[in-house]
Amino acid sequence: MLLCGPSGSGKSLVAARSGLPVLRLDDFYKESDDPTLPLVAGSSDIDWDHPGSWDADVAVEAIARLCATGSTPVPVYDLSLSARTGEETLRIGRAPLFIAEGIFAAEIVGRCRELGLLADALCLTRGPVTTFRRRFLRDLKEGRKSVPFLLRRGWRLMRTERSIISRQVSLGAHPCDRDEALGRLAAAGRNPAAKDTATVN
Repeated sequence: MLLCGPSGSGKSLVAARSGLPVLRLDDFYKESDDPTLPLVAGSSDIDWDHPGSWDADVAVEAIARLCATGSTPVPVYDLSLSARTGEETLRIGRAPLFIAEGIFAAEIVGRCRELGLLADALCLTRGPVTTFRRRFLRDLKEGRKSVPFLLRRGWRLMRTERSIISRQVSLGAHPCDRDEALGRLAAAGRNPAAKDTATVN
């Protein structure tokens, strides 16, 4: 299952409650010294909400490897440092399904479908104000960035949330709230795709 949605929409919580193995796509962010990182228009801030700040190729490779072998190396990414601090191995064993979740998951719906790895994709929606509050409190608690940066980012994302969701839906993700997402995940877990390898479901 590819699980996307605006930052703060509850993707990690839904993924954890599903009971399925989880690949965190946010660990595939580029590092802060990468010259290809995009900037927010009219600002010196790096635009961490732009797909260009994320390594889609490496993420798809990890998904394909998980499907084929049941394990893959994944980077350990520190959001507060905007850097990769190590590497670990994610193992899903013989689980027939796993979730790949992150704000850019919709960007790889087409590629995963073409590779025969995708059974479904969901986009979580909770409303701009609720998402803003959850995102700010989470990022503040985890010390992800400076308070001024979090406020600027939060305001920008709140104003553009509907367009973010529209884009993710246009890329092939089904819009739903938390309860529907959990229901679809539970159903998928009970009736996994009949394939010899794990499927991103």
